[in-house]
Amino acid sequence: MTRPLDRERIRASFYKAVNMEAGELAEWLRTPESLRVGQRKEDGESIGHASGRRIVEILNMPEAGLGESDYLHMRKVVGYIKRHRAQEPENMVTSRWRYSLMNWGHDPLK
Repeated sequence: MTRPLDRERIRASFYKAVNMEAGELAEWLRTPESLRVGQRKEDGESIGHASGRRIVEILNMPEAGLGESDYLHMRKVVGYIKRHRAQEPENMVTSRWRYSLMNWGHDPLK
């Protein structure tokens, strides 16, 4: 269970890492590029794509509506973005690396 101070830290880290707006991310998730990247789950959707849909929900939710599972997901998002930013390729503009990060709400070109 996350404590109130942890929630503040998680929320601040999340909004710093996620640099795409809810509408922008929702639009991105509908592109062929978004659908092509990531590790697939049994249902065929990539883990990152599913995460992106969840991020859109979190971004549209008032702070008071955020629950424990939302904070856990926010923490997971921050960790993913930090790990993958460290793997920056030479050509990031059209790379699967960038597209994957964008599924998680972070556009490295911003």
